[in-house]
Amino acid sequence: EKKEVGGGSGFLVSQDGLVVTNKHVVLDQDAEYTVFTNDGKSYPAKVLAKDPFQDLAVLKIDEEQLVDSQGLFTQKPFSFARLGNSETLEMGQTVIAIGNALGEFRNTISVGVISGLSRTITASGGSNFVETIEDVIQTDAAINKGNSGGPLLNLVGEVIGINTATVLQAQSIGFAIPANKAKKGIEQVKTLGKIVYPSLGVRYVLVDENVRQERSLQVDYGALVSKGSQGEPAVVPESAAQSAGIQEGDIILEMNKEKITKENSLGKVIQKYNPGDVVLIKILREPSILTLKATLGERSE
Repeated sequence: EKKEVGGGSGFLVSQDGLVVTNKHVVLDQDAEYTVFTNDGKSYPAKVLAKDPFQDLAVLKIDEEQLVDSQGLFTQKPFSFARLGNSETLEMGQTVIAIGNALGEFRNTISVGVISGLSRTITASGGSNFVETIEDVIQTDAAINKGNSGGPLLNLVGEVIGINTATVLQAQSIGFAIPANKAKKGIEQVKTLGKIVYPSLGVRYVLVDENVRQERSLQVDYGALVSKGSQGEPAVVPESAAQSAGIQEGDIILEMNKEKITKENSLGKVIQKYNPGDVVLIKILREPSILTLKATLGERSE
């Protein structure tokens, strides 16, 4: 017996049936997924790719086949949403959220404003899903369970964010992933069939004044290479970092002369590059400052 076990939101981004939603909506690899469009039709969906860093996933549904006047099969293209430029967003700008609220009320619309930009959150959900997401949009537009993966729109109907999380203990604090972060993944799915990111292969703690004092460091910025909370190695074996000679206890100060800070994290800087790119990494290995060369690896789901 098959039964419905959950629901989320999503939106079409191409006329041939590519759908964007949240990764946590499609985490269950044993489940079958169905897309319901707002005209009442349903389509079996295939998960093409899950973003290894962002709470994003890309699905595919097949176009409806029609018979033309000559008796030949044709496919009816889907209507799809346009992605806007999330780099131009401003505080106080009006936005509209659409989604399947509570998994029950389809096409629910809520309106609010952008109440924060460049937030960093740690989101959790079912199936032990926990993920830290950087540079998200904060909004007071009502986002409920089931809204996950739905579009956040500007007033000309462009998608400027993908709704991803809400603070349950708060009043009207929701978050959306900027649309520009989804654009690269969508194009990669079209060309590569997967979403890939450059990878250095280190675990780290961002250094600020508090960390500097706690650990008696020489600097108050950078990324301190250290073991994970469960004792995972600070430098991933056979990674770009290991090949470059990075060691536990090193503080990564710059990458290609770009300073690493709490606001400009190592992860954020790395995402500006592609797998295979060669970067110069300035590190502090007390008491010396070294410059190492690394060829970035590849990470996918």
